[in-house]
Amino acid sequence: MDLTSLSELLLNGMSLSGVNFEHSNLGGANLKGVDLRNVRLAGAGLSGSHLDNANLSKVDLRTTIFNYAELNEAFLCDAILAGSKLQYAILRKAKLNKASLEGADHVNADLFEADLSHACLVDTDLSGALLKGANLSFSTLVRTKLKGAIITGCRIYGILAWDLDLDDADQKDLIITPEDQSLVTVDNVEVAQILYLFLHDENIPKLLDTIAGKAVLILGRFTPDRKAILDALRKELRDKGYLPILFDFKKSTTRDFTETIRILAGMSLFVIADISNPRSSPLELQATVPECKVPFVPIIQKNEEPFSMFKDLSTGRKGVLDLLDYDSCDDLIRVLDKAIIEPALKVYAELLREKASELKRRHTIDYM
Repeated sequence: MDLTSLSELLLNGMSLSGVNFEHSNLGGANLKGVDLRNVRLAGAGLSGSHLDNANLSKVDLRTTIFNYAELNEAFLCDAILAGSKLQYAILRKAKLNKASLEGADHVNADLFEADLSHACLVDTDLSGALLKGANLSFSTLVRTKLKGAIITGCRIYGILAWDLDLDDADQKDLIITPEDQSLVTVDNVEVAQILYLFLHDENIPKLLDTIAGKAVLILGRFTPDRKAILDALRKELRDKGYLPILFDFKKSTTRDFTETIRILAGMSLFVIADISNPRSSPLELQATVPECKVPFVPIIQKNEEPFSMFKDLSTGRKGVLDLLDYDSCDDLIRVLDKAIIEPALKVYAELLREKASELKRRHTIDYM
């Protein structure tokens, strides 16, 4: 069915319930205020159409094209919009709560004060979109692209946010509290969840103690042969009740990168650093070993040599254990308790005693 057929139906006052418009070209159609809840529209072309106040709740709109369409205050609650295209679409104050927008293209869309609460925005492209004042409470944002987007004044209480692209995004005054609580705002989506926990969860101190008592940071290179060894270490540590955190020695030497390692190391019970690969960057260890009072257990595969500065880095430092050579992954796992865990815990206890010891003081009278 095409736009002409649709116009005839509307002019004759006929109901659209049950009509199949799948993959039809309805570009430019005037459907303002029309109830489309029982219409089949998956894959339809609705570019430039007028759908203000239209009811599309629970409608299957997969791969439907809404580029440049007007959907102001439209009802799209529980709608399936996976893979749809809404470039430059205008959805001001639209109701998209509980909608599935996985993989949808909303580049440069206008979502001013739209309701996206409980919506699925996994892999959704919102680059350049206007989301000012939008409600994103309890929405799922995983690998969501928000490059250059305007997300000021959004309500983001309860969001799940992972691996977002926020380059050049304008993110200010983001509300992290529910509507019935005092207003608390932040200026970064990715830190919102953590900050809310610190503000409202009385168990945070216990959580941090739990992490510090179980976390083991494993550093190395994720080349195929090295990754197998690091994965084996992680599995064995997990089976022993620890919380292993695997971190790749990347080529990057940016401040953010070394700061991340420093933070993770400072929260860990001890650190295992596989320096077997000659490409392993010493800069991350240089940034953490001198400053973090946690045990460092350096390991290296037999017949390989550590980077040239390792001796200077490890000599005389109480927290750095002697370099452990290993022949194979199986051998390393076999001696994990005796060669790594037990010595690391012993050093950890010594460092704790050192931290708890009283500060030594002198007085000038001692020299008179």
